[in-house]
Amino acid sequence: MAVPQNRVTRSRRNMRRAHDALVAANPASCPNCGELKRPHHVCGACGHYDDREVVAQAAEVDLDDDAA
Repeated sequence: MAVPQNRVTRSRRNMRRAHDALVAANPASCPNCGELKRPHHVCGACGHYDDREVVAQAAEVDLDDDAA
């Protein structure tokens, strides 16, 4: 089994972890609808990517009419 030869000091452990911090997201605005979206991803609000509609938005369904 792997066993550490020597104890890792707090300083060396923390220096190793110095690059593990999370970075904040960098959202961009959609050129079609203006909503914030992730770069190089399809807009979740309108379904556009690179000035083209790649995901068709479903029409809203009124559930009250279908229940009767």
